[in-house]
Amino acid sequence: MGKKLVTFLISTKFTAILFVLFPLSMGIGTFVESYYNTTTAKILIYNAWWFELMMVFFVVNFTFNIKRYNLLTFNKWPILLLHISWILIIVGAGVTRYIGYEGVMPIRENSSTDKFLSEETHLTVLIDGESNGKLVRRGLEDEFLFSEITDNYFIWKYDFEGQNFSIEYEGFFENAKEDVIEKENGDEFLKIVEASDGTRHEHFLKSGQVTSIHNILFALNNDTDGAINISLKNGELYIKSPFEGNYMRMSDQKQGVLGKDMDEILALRSLYNVAGLQFVFPDGIIKGDFEVVKTDEESPEQGLFLKISSEDESKVIGILGGKGVVNLPKKISVGNLDFSVTYGSLEKSLPFRIRLNDFIAEKYPGTEKSYSSFKSKVSVIDDSNFDYEIYMNHILNYKGYRFFQASFDPDERGTVLSVNHDFFGTLITYIGYILLYIGLMGVMFFGKTRFIDLAKKLEKLRLKKQALTIVTCLFTIQAFSQDNHSQFQTNNKNLDIPNTISKEVSYEHASDFGSLVIQDSGGRMKPLNTFSSELLRKVSKSDTYNNLSADQVLISIIKNPLDWYNTPIIYLKRGNDSLRKIVGRDSKEKYAAFVDFFDQNGNYKISSQLENAYKASLPNQFQKDFIETDRKVNLLFSAFEGTILKIFPLPNNQNNKWVSFSDPDATQFNGVDSLYVKNVLPLYFSTLDNDIQSGDYENSKKLLESIKGFQTKYGSDVLPDDDKIKAEIYYNKYDIFKNLYSWYMYVGTIMFTFLIFQIFYENKYLKYLIKFSKYCIVTLFVLHTFGLLARAYVSGHAPWSDAYESMIYVAWATVGIGLAFGRKSDLTIAATSFVSSMILMIAHWSWMDPEIANLVPVLDSYWLMIHVSVIVGSYGPFTLSMILGIVSLILIIITNKKNQRKIGINLQELTIINELSLTVGLIMLTIGNFLGGQWANESWGRYWGWDPKETWALISIMIYAFVLHMRLIPGLKGKWMFNLMSIIAFASIMMTYFGVNFYLTGLHSYASGDKVITPNFVYYSVLFVFVLGTFSYFRYKKYYK
Repeated sequence: MGKKLVTFLISTKFTAILFVLFPLSMGIGTFVESYYNTTTAKILIYNAWWFELMMVFFVVNFTFNIKRYNLLTFNKWPILLLHISWILIIVGAGVTRYIGYEGVMPIRENSSTDKFLSEETHLTVLIDGESNGKLVRRGLEDEFLFSEITDNYFIWKYDFEGQNFSIEYEGFFENAKEDVIEKENGDEFLKIVEASDGTRHEHFLKSGQVTSIHNILFALNNDTDGAINISLKNGELYIKSPFEGNYMRMSDQKQGVLGKDMDEILALRSLYNVAGLQFVFPDGIIKGDFEVVKTDEESPEQGLFLKISSEDESKVIGILGGKGVVNLPKKISVGNLDFSVTYGSLEKSLPFRIRLNDFIAEKYPGTEKSYSSFKSKVSVIDDSNFDYEIYMNHILNYKGYRFFQASFDPDERGTVLSVNHDFFGTLITYIGYILLYIGLMGVMFFGKTRFIDLAKKLEKLRLKKQALTIVTCLFTIQAFSQDNHSQFQTNNKNLDIPNTISKEVSYEHASDFGSLVIQDSGGRMKPLNTFSSELLRKVSKSDTYNNLSADQVLISIIKNPLDWYNTPIIYLKRGNDSLRKIVGRDSKEKYAAFVDFFDQNGNYKISSQLENAYKASLPNQFQKDFIETDRKVNLLFSAFEGTILKIFPLPNNQNNKWVSFSDPDATQFNGVDSLYVKNVLPLYFSTLDNDIQSGDYENSKKLLESIKGFQTKYGSDVLPDDDKIKAEIYYNKYDIFKNLYSWYMYVGTIMFTFLIFQIFYENKYLKYLIKFSKYCIVTLFVLHTFGLLARAYVSGHAPWSDAYESMIYVAWATVGIGLAFGRKSDLTIAATSFVSSMILMIAHWSWMDPEIANLVPVLDSYWLMIHVSVIVGSYGPFTLSMILGIVSLILIIITNKKNQRKIGINLQELTIINELSLTVGLIMLTIGNFLGGQWANESWGRYWGWDPKETWALISIMIYAFVLHMRLIPGLKGKWMFNLMSIIAFASIMMTYFGVNFYLTGLHSYASGDKVITPNFVYYSVLFVFVLGTFSYFRYKKYYK
């Protein structure tokens, strides 16, 4: 029996089971974390004994596979390295989990510390009592994770010098605080509120006791030297301070002086400033019991309740604590024993001290809370002192401790550093990563590997007939795509609306106006042309208005806003008749005017619908239409007001802020500058009216040049150079990505058609047409590449930092991988061209904004270029494999006795290309994911943290690894199963790319605040795969088994 169990545990079948159960468990864990919290996911899954046991079994299986498949031979060294690397990565993770530790170190400016708070939460109990007339102390401590939805029960049973006692779990809740529960016979308390670090903190002074708040003593009804004494005399509260201070009454802003060592009446609801501490007494003395209660506000503290029993006496004690929290012990006496209980992070010591000299939070130009970077200037105090700067992606590594910039205090006068001590775990894991990268590269180019064998087989099939597909399917898809295409292709289409503008500024001068630089709300410096293009595109779903360019429209809106109030320019989404009825438009009309949204009293007509829409946790499509329309109205209003024209840089402004002429901060200009800012735009537009009549724009152009000179004078630090401005204007003008998807669609479909005809009719002209189509796709790919390079140049960062950019990059990678395999199969080029058109079409749906934005600090790194490019690039090969899988199953369905041999050859070719493509994708995804682990280690101090994005990437790796290894498992071999699984496995990529961003919470979840309804096409896709798989199975069973 034992031998059979061991044989099963090291078998390929058991490995396959692990490859199913492990990713399934991780997937469930990501949803548990999203619905509850990270702690709950760790308790139920990630830290569970059975989950870690599966990793042990993986190590055992990988070890035995080295012997089973004779991997110690030289020509199999890439596969050997892969197995060893996974063993090391898992072992390294175990070392990190059980030996390494991490925490956080908060430091205020001009202070030093050698303490940091542990990441883990601990329950610590000190027991004091007497034994033989002497005081004796015993300590208990253990690490705990608690959650509101898990079974947290535990009980400690010990004895203290022969006296038995127990500590038993009683209850737990999150978001806790200590508050006074009013009771007639309770103790007297006085509430004090302070915000020394920029956040509000409540404290309670208990009558007769002394309390320390940030090293300042407060005493209530207990006169204490050196303390701020509060006393109740004849029903009146008095304050006596050993320091001089002042106060301000909040109700009327009346100010007063607090004298030193003088009894004065305490002013309630007044802001006191004493010894550098600001505090308020909101209410008078109250009577009650001080208890741990749940609060509706988000709080880092949790409430833990324990029942302590000894010698037939039991008491329940509530304590506050949590991660990053260190509180004073809560004391209680039970059975002649004194218990001191704390729950939270442990305070650990460093072998040196860290001093924060200065914390610097740099913001994007003109913004208050949009941080471009933040760093801590510290000094390491040890045998030899030295200074260092810690900021995102730039760590301090000293004596085995690594310090990372994690966060900072709201007042920007203190920092929070992440501390990590995991030398051996990181070393073992990094060695595993290096061996993994070498092994993955070796799989493709060296030794005796499956990849090289497949490449040789494909070469033998190269001259045989191309794969067959169905013409009607292609034309059906093409019709669908063209139907969708109509709502995007608007470059040359004029809006069918009345032209209220009789004579407008010339195109050339409008282009000069569009080259003015503005500062947007996110602090990005961009030409005004970018805003005008975004305005017209977002408001009207068009690039032009009655043959007017976006710049001409914007000038007209700013110059003559009243003419545009009644102009129907706001696009109304098709199908929402309720919206049209409310704004007074016919059900067939596509556009509404700005005034349509307001009644005669100036009330916003859609305000009640918007209120319900914004309150809804899961807005329906009807509500989403109202929200989207509201954004269009507000965007147009910002153009009417002219607030978008932030073209004037404030002189000597610390944040390089630019303002519009109507901005309240425009009053900061002095003298001649003030007159210039106030009058230059009115002068420009009045001059422009005259120039429009004369047709000579020389005077207007001079005024534009003067504005540019003003920008250079005061805003040169953030002003983009002329080449970059011109590049962005050209980028906006040609908008290549919106046109590329239709071009890819047409050429890809035509090439498919030629390939199909070639199967039935051998004709040299068809060969020329196919070759011409191939060259067209190559040309489009080159244009695609130039488009990406242009966007990178304009934005100043790698063009894959947001949802839109990553989509156009995935489309590029998909065509790229198709061209890479194009030498062996023309079908792959046509397929990838078609798929890329679909990807680009999705990228231009309304919920993906192509606007260029600034990067968050963590993305401003060379790791963005490396990690994201590789991992997102892997989606191209996976997409190709999914399409080839569909085509292969379709070929199986149309197989009959007459064409069985011909289709069999094509099926074999497509399956080999499919497997090669999957292998390339898996290699890229694996390398990209673990490069991301290294990035995380450089940014946050841990290479793995079960973030949903990295977890789902690992899930995808394991799923595709399983698909590639199915050939080793009896019952899962065969072309039908492989091609079907290449389609199903793509769902994990869709979840990794889209699902995590929009359904789950985590570091990569850019839209987790928005409730997302699963699109209907997901259900249709599942149905399509089910029907395709079912029909193809019976045909495969009949002709290929």
